[in-house]
Amino acid sequence: MSKMIGLTGGIGAGKTMVAKIFENLGVPVFNADDTAKQLMQTSPAIRTALIQQFGEKVYEKGVLQKAYLSSIVFSDAHQLALLNSIVHPITIQAAWDWAKLQTAPYVIKEAALLFESNAVEGLDFVIGVTAPMPLRIQRIIQRDHCTKQEAEKRMHHQINDTIKMRLCDKVIVNDEIQLLTPQVLAVHEFILASVI
Repeated sequence: MSKMIGLTGGIGAGKTMVAKIFENLGVPVFNADDTAKQLMQTSPAIRTALIQQFGEKVYEKGVLQKAYLSSIVFSDAHQLALLNSIVHPITIQAAWDWAKLQTAPYVIKEAALLFESNAVEGLDFVIGVTAPMPLRIQRIIQRDHCTKQEAEKRMHHQINDTIKMRLCDKVIVNDEIQLLTPQVLAVHEFILASVI
């Protein structure tokens, strides 16, 4: 099995942009956040648990009601923890199942909540992506068409960025000043030379 490398960072840090550069280098990337969203729609186990926890309104005509679910979990830390306890274990297992099928020297698992969900367990190396807070807020507002308050609320549910970056083995700065590709290349070469 390929070595599994974590790629994490706070919401709006630009993990996906960094992941795309790794993909361009031929590194397979598993996007945990996208997979979790997909599994919330397709996994019978998740669907049953979500309906039991959040009620029938969470799915309408078989479609997950994201806005309804978000309105519950992002205003109540306990409800968010319950949602994560339902979705994360199945998503974590999906990543390992996917990694077993890969043949590259290493693969990347991109996940915003790598530390928060304990998905860091078993990983060989962790890369952090960081960006200044005002830039992250601006990116979230543009991407999700939300208010500044909503963006800050989502950030509040993640580990403080400074702490998160200290937990990582390497950090890539995505501040739109430092070039991303040379940073990714340096990390790529380091992983190939030292982790594999």
